[in-house]
Amino acid sequence: MPYIRAAPEPLSRTGHASPPVLAPAPTAAIPVAEPAPVADPVPTAAPLPAVEPPAPARLPNGDPMLATRVRPPHPPAAAFLRRDRLLGRLDEAALRPVTLVNGPAGAGKTLLVADWLARGRLPGPAGWLTLEPSDNQPGTFWAYVREALQTGVAGLPAEVGAPARAEHVEPSLLLRLAAWINARPRPLVLVLDECEHLDNLRLAEQLHDLVRHTAGRLRLVLVGRSEPLLPLHRYRAAGELAEIRAGELALNRAETAAVLERHGLRVGPAAVGAVHHALSGWTAGVRLLALAAQDADDPEAYLGRIDAGPTALSDFLLAEVLRTQPAPTQDLLLRCSILGRVHPDLADALTGRRDGRRILDRLHQDNAFTDALPDGWYRLHPMFAGILRLHLRAAAPERVDELRVRAAHWLAGHGQYRAALDHAAEAGAWALAARLLVDEYALGELLAGRDATRLCALFARMPPTEHSPAAELVRAAVHLTRAEAASALKILEHVEPLLPAERTPLQLAAVLVRTGAARLLGSAPLADRAARRAEELEHRVPAELLERHPELLTLMAADLGSTLLWHGRLDEACRALERAARAPLSPTTARLRHDALCRLALIDHLRGRPGRAERRVREADEEADRSSLPPDSRTEVRDLVLAATALERDEPAEARAALHRMTGGGRTPDHDPVVTLGSGVVRAGLHLAQGRPDSALRQLDETRRHGLADRTSDWSRERLAVTACAAHLAAGRPGAALAALDDVPLRAPDSLVVAARARLAAGRDERGTLAGLRALRDDPAVGSATRTRALLLLAQAQAEHDGPDSARLLTEALAAAEPERLCRPFRESAPWVRRRLRGLPRVAAAHGWLPADLRPPTRDPVPERCADAGPVPTAGAPVEPLTGREREILLCAARLLSTQEIADELYVSPNTVKTHLKSVNRKLRTANRRDAVRTATRLRLLDAP
Repeated sequence: MPYIRAAPEPLSRTGHASPPVLAPAPTAAIPVAEPAPVADPVPTAAPLPAVEPPAPARLPNGDPMLATRVRPPHPPAAAFLRRDRLLGRLDEAALRPVTLVNGPAGAGKTLLVADWLARGRLPGPAGWLTLEPSDNQPGTFWAYVREALQTGVAGLPAEVGAPARAEHVEPSLLLRLAAWINARPRPLVLVLDECEHLDNLRLAEQLHDLVRHTAGRLRLVLVGRSEPLLPLHRYRAAGELAEIRAGELALNRAETAAVLERHGLRVGPAAVGAVHHALSGWTAGVRLLALAAQDADDPEAYLGRIDAGPTALSDFLLAEVLRTQPAPTQDLLLRCSILGRVHPDLADALTGRRDGRRILDRLHQDNAFTDALPDGWYRLHPMFAGILRLHLRAAAPERVDELRVRAAHWLAGHGQYRAALDHAAEAGAWALAARLLVDEYALGELLAGRDATRLCALFARMPPTEHSPAAELVRAAVHLTRAEAASALKILEHVEPLLPAERTPLQLAAVLVRTGAARLLGSAPLADRAARRAEELEHRVPAELLERHPELLTLMAADLGSTLLWHGRLDEACRALERAARAPLSPTTARLRHDALCRLALIDHLRGRPGRAERRVREADEEADRSSLPPDSRTEVRDLVLAATALERDEPAEARAALHRMTGGGRTPDHDPVVTLGSGVVRAGLHLAQGRPDSALRQLDETRRHGLADRTSDWSRERLAVTACAAHLAAGRPGAALAALDDVPLRAPDSLVVAARARLAAGRDERGTLAGLRALRDDPAVGSATRTRALLLLAQAQAEHDGPDSARLLTEALAAAEPERLCRPFRESAPWVRRRLRGLPRVAAAHGWLPADLRPPTRDPVPERCADAGPVPTAGAPVEPLTGREREILLCAARLLSTQEIADELYVSPNTVKTHLKSVNRKLRTANRRDAVRTATRLRLLDAP
């Protein structure tokens, strides 16, 4: 056997060398004995009939293997030594917020803490999580912590939320988690095993924040080979840290003798002393040495010679123990070393035999190599698995990929496609990896899931020579993630004719790619074709798979809705987007639901309902907070809607800030034509609000020529033309305004109002124009912004002819605009509005929400009644009731809390607080939070219900 040595551990967090990976430093080196040769380390296994394992526990995120990580291992019944002195130390340690169980590999840390949990000597319920290197991202880590708590403690409310992205978690989620822990009647224990895998500083800071916010209600037990990045010195100084280090974990002489005795070795004090001296109490080393000595002719003499030899102790122990194992056991261990966790039936699939259960159970009972996990699974000890993998690669490197492929097939057949996919990709079996993703109906996870970034990076390694149908579809999906719609369609045109009609996963994957390309290109024909094909295929997908992958149909609905929106088919777009917004909330659908809600808000704005649009955005924000969506992954449509509604209220600074957020903060551009068009139109509107109509026209031309050069629709032409018309009107060019509408279909109510304004300004078809405006005024489907503009134009027309209804129509316009404080329509007609309100001082005084420059000064700001305009509402009375959340935020504001402090107290983001405060100011007709608190206090809105 070649010499096999483990790589040295990195420096610990304190800068000192970590404890040895394999064993405490021996007093003398020991030669590596050659193990008995293993004939053909990886013989070809004959095909086996399927052997069903016990049904694995399926957790809410659809990963059944996670069940083996969120429950502690089972200590072996026979060979395990219960260490009462350390159990007592853990009992005392659990009275403090943080306990560190730190020692080298094989020190017995994991089984010690598992035994402590099994004995039930805890201050409260416990959750367990065995960490892996892939958990070293905040979103992934906290998602698994959530599952560990839900499994071990139960009762975790859905409102706490779950991260939707692997790389991010919102602080509000951790605050909600802390609030739940603090509200529990007993402290909660959370064990993090193998915490050496956590070397992400941001993640460590978040874990520290949770410890701080729970103030001792959380008892954190960290088990690992090295110190975590947490501020242990602070905990230590505050008396909040208990430590069980390598020195305490080491076996004392009596425990060394007890371990040897449990392996059937009753030897004298000299042999026990030699073993104890040579191994310095290393638990795994004593166990392995006992296993090796069992086959010696003279065990006592064998143990007495332990302190001789020139090479590594760990190599010697591994070689000796392997030598004593039967050939089938050696073969199984070598083959299964490619796995972190192994089921007996999976072991049989790798060996081609049927002895996996017997061998793994015997190894567990002997306390060698394996730990028993829940649901019939076993874990190979990481230290030994690593050494065995090195040996396997040295002895039979050509068989490693073959074993991974076998493992992938078994795992895929038993509901564990994620692990199967990773093994297939590691083996370079890209056709298999792509087929696993497609057959699981999980291609949407590459486009929208929590692990989308990892999956994209994984399949980016797929060589261009791989041309299987599934691989081509995955490659097309990767192009979509880069907004390369043309490349995705080119692949689709080539591969789609080759897809078997009966292969529903392939057919549906093609539809998914087509809908994504349709959204990026703004192609209604593509979207319509994809929608029809999706309806044909949907009933052929097993319900269980649709439940496991809700992102599939959600993604299609969201893409379809976006494309239909681009073509102005608002009713159809609403139906598709509402399907997406109502999808089951999960990490894979969180961003899709957020995007759908914001696009529905955009449709509300387009229909002249800015208040409703803003409420949708608030709903989307609150859901995004619960799902811990990072700001840079939230849709640009959100800020587009906020900018547009700010313009309607004549708040250019707010609109400018929202537009800046669309392009700032490291956000990846959406490449969506709806966003490109909307951004150009709103920017042009901002120029108009600032009195620069020619700048608005240049902005529109820039949007048309560069942003939308290869993507156009009748709806986009209408939006651009109507905005250009408004710009020409603002510049006093009614003829040019009408010319801007030539050959452009006008369908939207707000477009008809702008066109009517242009015709009236140019003196064209006044009678027909006024009839059209009256129809819009009386249409219940028309939103408040559009109705306000129609009423204003009718009032102006009446005033020009000395009509008696001018004052009444102006008052109606003010009443329509007041609930949402729509100042912009009045700003657009500022000279006339200003003149008319001078003659109606009581009407002007009753609408203090209008900008001061539009209202004449008055000494009677709150008249009881206006004779020519009907009843006037009481100043300060809310135009609509405050919501419960708005009242909570006002109560916090009354305590003089800052925006960040309010966000922390209510477990929401600062942006959500600002949005609610803006809504409160609108409802109370106030300008800032101080005035809002005063008004709400005067109106007794903050009194206890």
